[in-house]
Amino acid sequence: MKKPSTYEDAGVNIEAGNSFVDAIKPLIKKTHRPEVLSPLGGFAGMFRMNPLKYQEPVLVACTDGVGTKLKLANQLNDYSGIGIDLVAMCVNDLVCVGAQPLFFLDYYACGKLEVEKATQVVAGMTEALANIQCALLGGETAEMPGMYDPQDFDLAGFAVGAVERSEMIDGSSISIGNKIIGLASSGIHSNGYSLVRKIIEEQKLDLYQTYSDIGKNLGQALLQPTKIYVNLVSLLKKQFNLLGIAHITGGGILENIPRILPQTCQAKINTNTWKLPSLFQFLQEKGSIEMTEMHRVFNCGIGMVWVVPESQANEVVERLGGAGQEAYIIGEIVERRGTDKPAIEII
Repeated sequence: MKKPSTYEDAGVNIEAGNSFVDAIKPLIKKTHRPEVLSPLGGFAGMFRMNPLKYQEPVLVACTDGVGTKLKLANQLNDYSGIGIDLVAMCVNDLVCVGAQPLFFLDYYACGKLEVEKATQVVAGMTEALANIQCALLGGETAEMPGMYDPQDFDLAGFAVGAVERSEMIDGSSISIGNKIIGLASSGIHSNGYSLVRKIIEEQKLDLYQTYSDIGKNLGQALLQPTKIYVNLVSLLKKQFNLLGIAHITGGGILENIPRILPQTCQAKINTNTWKLPSLFQFLQEKGSIEMTEMHRVFNCGIGMVWVVPESQANEVVERLGGAGQEAYIIGEIVERRGTDKPAIEII
């Protein structure tokens, strides 16, 4: 008789999937808020809006991934920070309009489900989400042999938040004379890794070596998780006029700051106001990258930008420092003389 075919013969291990769900249930529970109504393992997540908290709530949604940083995590067999990256790339976008993250969903796709690896990823997610009181409301794990190589996987995240309509931050009130504050990044964050990996390959760099230029193991430096700015925005937006917020992700400083500016305004950035971190200097030298290209690919040490009134700028920087966040006044808003002029000037 012909042997009966099974799903496992096709490369999908149902038992591994069940083991993974059991392993992450206590991690997910740590993130739950009182508004979460759905049990773990249901078909959909349910979240009750608090009618007393908002007069006119606006829901805000973001989605993102981690990109080819996942390739480095696979090479180094280190997945401890990747889940943090996934959360950060979504919620840092969300707070750019002043929203408070409420819940998060993830999508984990792989060629072969390795329970330990996947659990490390979710552990990073739940750590990050618990720190900002955002619930991991649900997710999906897809084992797809043939679509992915056995060791490969991909991640996508989805965040939903809310903001009072009257408290939305949309950049429309930015005006001439406002100051631009740069909040330091924790490293490369999660953008530009295709270029990073190209440099590593062409220059035959050793991910396990400690290079004197950067003072630490190269692999560890490259896998440093993305900084999450949610709690800083929540803390200071109540006390200061945050007129505009830009998350410095793909496109770098050059392309992200203009996204929040009125057409009559130009951002004038002085790069002498902060030091280019050693890791970026190392990559620039090894890859022979021009500075303009650095500014449109990497965050170059600035992970988020706030635009504030000139009268509040120094105090905002001091308060950020008191909260453990390094920050600098990196520029100002000047008049943009004609729409044919660039929305940002870097000097």
